[in-house]
Amino acid sequence: MITLHYNPGSASLAVHVLLHESGAPFELALVDPGLQAHKAPAYLKLNPNGLIPVVVDRRAGGELVLYETAAILLHLADTWPQAGLCPALGSAERAHYYKWMVWLTNTLQAALIPYFYPERMVADGNTDGAAQVKARAMARVGLLLEQMDAQLASHGQPWLLGPSYSAVDPLAWMLTRWTRNFTERPARDFAHIAAYQQRMLARPAVQAAIAAEGLQAPHA
Repeated sequence: MITLHYNPGSASLAVHVLLHESGAPFELALVDPGLQAHKAPAYLKLNPNGLIPVVVDRRAGGELVLYETAAILLHLADTWPQAGLCPALGSAERAHYYKWMVWLTNTLQAALIPYFYPERMVADGNTDGAAQVKARAMARVGLLLEQMDAQLASHGQPWLLGPSYSAVDPLAWMLTRWTRNFTERPARDFAHIAAYQQRMLARPAVQAAIAAEGLQAPHA
């Protein structure tokens, strides 16, 4: 059994989708930041950074505790091979799979954090500075979305890597969803990403995760 420690709409959403895609048995454990549950001693034993998600995987007879969204996605895809969620090991496609997984978490997601938490980047009370950080972050994300849109345009296939759905797709969709309230250049303004978002939203696994987390539209 796998336990996903999650908060609705957070970085755990990509893992939640992939669990549905994999067919692996799992359960959800809500971590409510509003109640400071992510800072509770029991949770900090799982993830000393106090971040969401955490997965506890008991399938191998032991208890593997794993955090960092991309690491969890890679692990699930590798340990549930029958779901076909990653390209063959040693292939060029596998190399690009790694590249896009790292780009999504280390470049796009990292650029989104200052948009949502601009106050972390400035001195306490510097509201003008925080507003500037947020605006710059939104502009930076727009440039990165251009890259994603170009990737989808380059092959004309349904999924980020091409014709085959993979573990990068829930992460890519989740991050584009996070831009839905941008006042400038949200992901849906990019033609190829917009079509990609709709393909993702049509997948039963995405629909199941949205329903289970009680997420409200819009999702793109």
